[in-house]
Amino acid sequence: MKKLLALVLAAVMMLGIVSVVSAETKPLKIGVAIYKYDDNFMTLYRTELEKYLTEMGHQVTIVDGKGDQAEQTNQINSFIADKVDVLIVNLVQSTAAATIIDLVKAADIPTVFINREPTAEDMQLWDKIAYVGADARQSGTFQGEIIAATENKGDYNGNGVVDYVMLVGDPENVDAQYRTEFSIKALEDAGLKVNKLFEQRGDWAQEKGQELTANALAQFGNEVDVVFANNDAMALGAVQSIEAAGRVVGKDIYLVGVDALPEAVQLVMDGKMTGTVLNDHVGQSHTAGDVAIKAAAGETLEKNYTVDYVKVTLENAAEFAPKAN
Repeated sequence: MKKLLALVLAAVMMLGIVSVVSAETKPLKIGVAIYKYDDNFMTLYRTELEKYLTEMGHQVTIVDGKGDQAEQTNQINSFIADKVDVLIVNLVQSTAAATIIDLVKAADIPTVFINREPTAEDMQLWDKIAYVGADARQSGTFQGEIIAATENKGDYNGNGVVDYVMLVGDPENVDAQYRTEFSIKALEDAGLKVNKLFEQRGDWAQEKGQELTANALAQFGNEVDVVFANNDAMALGAVQSIEAAGRVVGKDIYLVGVDALPEAVQLVMDGKMTGTVLNDHVGQSHTAGDVAIKAAAGETLEKNYTVDYVKVTLENAAEFAPKAN
C-alpha cells in the first residue's frame, strides 16, 4: 500500500513538473510591426529577431508598415483582433506612441517598442510596455569623437573650424535629433570650433544621402571638412557623391555614419569612410525577444533596456566585418 501511495505521489509530482514545463515553454503568438522593410538596419534586425524567436518555437508574424503610420496602426489593430500574446513595435512615427499604447492597453496586450523610442511621458502610460534600443546620444557622441580623434581634428581645410554637412534621418525621430546634436557637441566638448554649412532631411535613405551630399558639395566645394550621416544608408549614398566630386575620404574630407552595416564596415576597411558606429542588431533583437517573452509571462518590466553602441574605425573594423561561410 505504501509503495502504491509513493507511486501515485511520484506520478502527481511528475505531472506537476510537466505542466510547469509546458507552461514555461508554451509557444507564443507574437506580432511584430516594422516601420518599413526597405531599411537596411531594420532588415538585419527583423531577420535576426524572427530567427531568434522561431528557433525557440514561437509563432512570429512580421508586417511592413511601409513608412505609413496609418497603415501600421491598422496592422496593430489586426494583431489585436488576432489576439496575439505580445507585440513588438518599431514605430513609423515616435509621436504615434501614445495612440498605440492606448490601443494595446485597452486590449491588455503587452508591447515592446524597439529602435524608435517613445517619450518618457508616453512610457509612463502603462506598466506593460517597455523599450529596447540604444541611447542615440551615445551614437552621436561616438561619431563626433571619431572625427575629433583624426590627425587634424576634422579641420581638413586648415581654417581653424570644422565645417560640416549633416544628413538628418528624420527631424521628428529622437534618434536623428540626438545623433545630430551630440555629434557636434562632442566636437565642441573637445574644444573645437564648428560651422554648419548644410543640414537637410535624408529620410534614412541611400539615394537621399547621395542627392543631398551632391548638393552640399556643389554648393560649398572644398569648404566641406566632414559629412555626418545619421545612419550608414545615407553615408553609403554620400560615398558615391564624394567620389563623383573628385574628393577622397582620408585625404581631403571625412565621412561618418551609424549602424556598422556590412557595406559600411567594408568601406571603413577600404578607407572610403572614416568610421561608423555599431548599432548592435543582434544584441538588440535578442533583448527585444527576451523582454517580449517576459512581458507575455506577466513579469514586471523595466521601462528601458539599453544595448551599447561601439565605435568602428580602421583600427578595429575587421572585428565587425561579416565572417566568410
